[in-house]
Amino acid sequence: MKKLFVGNLSFQTTETELKDFFAQAGPVETVRIITDRETGRSKGFGFIEMQDGGEKAIAQMNGKDFNGRALTVNEAKPMVPRDSGGGGFKRF
Repeated sequence: MKKLFVGNLSFQTTETELKDFFAQAGPVETVRIITDRETGRSKGFGFIEMQDGGEKAIAQMNGKDFNGRALTVNEAKPMVPRDSGGGGFKRF
């Protein structure tokens, strides 16, 4: 399974549109567009998982026009654990 990062998405892009677009390169397993927790609005990037065709999708879709924007497509980097501290109100 290959996980791809897809950036520079239009804020109106849906997961269905993205899945259909990437299906040109091979079967798409999952699509997830990242949204803001508070507003629910797209952050302009997402992730796609493909069983086969991941390398082909990177080569074929990186820089390609999608909804008027040139996509950024590359292999997703593993998540790095984040410090749970920072920001917010602390009681002492």
